[in-house]
Amino acid sequence: MGSTKRFDGRVIAVTGAARGIGLAIARQLAEAGARVAIGDLDAGQAAAAAATLPGTAAGFALDVTVESSFTSFLDAVEAKWGPVDVLVNNAGVMWVGRFDEETEQATRRQLEVNLHGVIRGVRLAAPRMRTRGRGHIVTVASAASKLAPPGEATYAATKHGVFGYLSAVREELRGSGVKLSVVMPTVVDTPLAAGTSTGSVDMLTPEDVASAVVGAIAKPRFEVTVPGYVGPLARAVSVLPDALRVLVYRQMVPNQVVEANQDSRASYEKDALTTNNNNNSGATS
Repeated sequence: MGSTKRFDGRVIAVTGAARGIGLAIARQLAEAGARVAIGDLDAGQAAAAAATLPGTAAGFALDVTVESSFTSFLDAVEAKWGPVDVLVNNAGVMWVGRFDEETEQATRRQLEVNLHGVIRGVRLAAPRMRTRGRGHIVTVASAASKLAPPGEATYAATKHGVFGYLSAVREELRGSGVKLSVVMPTVVDTPLAAGTSTGSVDMLTPEDVASAVVGAIAKPRFEVTVPGYVGPLARAVSVLPDALRVLVYRQMVPNQVVEANQDSRASYEKDALTTNNNNNSGATS
């Protein structure tokens, strides 16, 4: 179901939005009256996705791993509709397996898309917003920003890094009128999560995450976990003695080394991690 919140006329840019979570976010924002810019590595797919949305939407080429591409994306959106009111950093990739079996290429790809892509987006968009005295950057991260599933070591490192980076920049932007939010879902039903275990929680849909993003834009707050109880639960568990904390985490957090179906992930990982494709969007724990 679409959101009942309204963003009439607001310019909102979403990265990695030609499919998956990004497209679900774009759709709910368009239904709420926003002018939605879909950024995707494949400009044709971005345009095709935009054509499926109600209201005002357009597709733009975007490679979040290239600064000139990200700058051109923001410039193009601004030239079409005016300043970007909200940037949603959504593009992400994930490799799953034993830490010592991860290739250098897979490691670099996750760092460049998941972490540096977010840093790049904030560094390029926030100063423009600060000059105007208003703006909002929402980053779709993961529950792996707070937890660390075995089998997702580098992915978790990138999401921990995103949370730390945004926490620091938030303080630098305090009083500027620019707000930051980080949305942290558990496992979402997208190609990124193919073959992985959800552990003790139910599989989320892209629409679940989109609703959380829309809610964070409507009522800005820094930390948003999906489901909502995950954040308070993680904080509560973190204060337990180490031995007890480890036991509880083993019940909460799936061990993807043991539980993931690697055959189900082969196609996704070949596409997302061995080619120049950063927009297999989604977030998982």
